[in-house]
Amino acid sequence: MSSLRITEIFHSLQGETRTVGLPTVFVRLTGCPLRCYYCDTAYAFTGGTSMALADIVEQVASYQAHYVTVTGGEPLAQKNCLALLSTLCDQGYEVSLETSGAITLEGVDPRVVKVMDIKTPASGEAAKNRWENLALLDGKDQLKAVICSRDDYEWFRDIAEVHGLFERCEVLISPSHTELKPRELAEWVLEDRLPVRFQLQLHKYLWNDEPGH
Repeated sequence: MSSLRITEIFHSLQGETRTVGLPTVFVRLTGCPLRCYYCDTAYAFTGGTSMALADIVEQVASYQAHYVTVTGGEPLAQKNCLALLSTLCDQGYEVSLETSGAITLEGVDPRVVKVMDIKTPASGEAAKNRWENLALLDGKDQLKAVICSRDDYEWFRDIAEVHGLFERCEVLISPSHTELKPRELAEWVLEDRLPVRFQLQLHKYLWNDEPGH
């Protein structure tokens, strides 16, 4: 029987991405090969509870939500994540996957909305970006960058041009909650007329990174 190591399953409002503000069930898988400087879910690096796939699906169903986000940690670090994604899609949910971009997207069910990070230099993990994953994204997917400084912003702006990010799918950009004032980033985006969706992480303002929210 398929099983995964789970840190938490909870019902909350989506804090970012295209579906921000919508009631969503989050399935947070344990483990991550990255150690980003600004990580707000370090508690998901280790521990967790082994759960059978059927039990995960049953708990998700108990919340009676339409949207499900599979996140981490890095969910794709567990091979059975792919089966979980497909099973949730089969159940009729609108499913999204939050991934660091450091592990291949090959095998992800095409019904899943992939929300993939672009790691900037200030994250400390820019070398882990797998640019070949870009070819596995389509118009329904989203690319996300967390910006910590002006240098980060300029790096991202140049990378976006080199890799044609804006033509590939929707691009999301947000300030690191502790490193950059939101107004500064907003002004840079407007000045350069970047075709991005500027976002703040709603859950940080509502619950201040409290686990289970």
